[in-house]
Amino acid sequence: MTPRELRASIPALEETTFFNTGASGPSPQPVLEAATDCLVHHKTVAPAAEGMYTAAANTREESRETIAAHLGVEPSELALTESTSDAISALAASINWQSSDVIARTAFEHPAGVLPWQRAVKQEGARVRIIETHNGRIDRESYAEAVEEARLVCFSSISWNYGTRIPVAELVEIAHDADCEVLVDAVQSAGQASIDLEAWGADYVAGSGHKWLLGPWGSGYLYVRTGAETPLHPAQVCYNSVEDPDTTEYTLKPNAQRFERGTTSPAPHVGMAKAITLLESVGLAEIQARIETLTDRLKTAIPDAQLLSPDGFESGLVTIDVAEPEYVVDHLADAEIRIRSLPDPDAIRISVHAFNTERELERLFDALADCGALEA
Repeated sequence: MTPRELRASIPALEETTFFNTGASGPSPQPVLEAATDCLVHHKTVAPAAEGMYTAAANTREESRETIAAHLGVEPSELALTESTSDAISALAASINWQSSDVIARTAFEHPAGVLPWQRAVKQEGARVRIIETHNGRIDRESYAEAVEEARLVCFSSISWNYGTRIPVAELVEIAHDADCEVLVDAVQSAGQASIDLEAWGADYVAGSGHKWLLGPWGSGYLYVRTGAETPLHPAQVCYNSVEDPDTTEYTLKPNAQRFERGTTSPAPHVGMAKAITLLESVGLAEIQARIETLTDRLKTAIPDAQLLSPDGFESGLVTIDVAEPEYVVDHLADAEIRIRSLPDPDAIRISVHAFNTERELERLFDALADCGALEA
């Protein structure tokens, strides 16, 4: 499949020019059909055949294998969750926090990487230390000091508000040297380029399929490195998280699947697995190259003083300083061009995927100029 063929398979693009994949991507028709077929089989065929519980279990395992292979991990190290936020929250609630524990996080984390730690402070008495950042860059001195006293550090592989690529493996090594565990929010990475979670070396990684992978909502995951699951006791103990649900005393599964719940729909992860298959058929190197070409073209049209993202290519996220972000978003929406505003920095963000085109960039430039968003 080529990027052009990928684009042609996405129904939503017939109605709009879409530059908001960093929030949620539009799904290709084969992804929608895979998820729908799963639901149909589960509720119409399985009741009279293998049974709905068996069908769901088998389907989950097939999806897990595809997703795990794409991420470079073992299936046993992957829990299927509903979202990145769901995964991080589940992990945070499984840790027996002490009042002496420090949780370190960067200043540019998405709320998914902020709210669970606020709960740990409120409910468990833990403390949070904010790592200094500047325009999406992590201050190394602040980071090193923070992990020296922290039990766990949380950071994103690509900053959601600047599009900067974070040196994950390097930061993991620094943290591990300080005996600090690492949780990575990888939701802005998968689908933009090949990633290898094992090579990163983090203890935990959370992500989902509904952004750059172009999968459905409800398709999240939590990676737990083999051995790191031992002290973790999920707050929700469910049918799929234990070895045998029918015993008088439960035993958690000896891997990441202790974080999985009971009767959840298998359809979202079937869609995510199909989306992965489609993107891999295009080629992740081809996708990244296409994103880089379009992103570089976009940045040439942005005045230097307004470009908040890196000058060079790091991701498909491009953040631009404008006087009235909400007005610009609304103006572009009237022209059937979808972008989003950000709370911090107070700016607009454009997400460029491989399915976008040069002609769409020209439409975007014209609309930004028309509303006075770009300085002369």
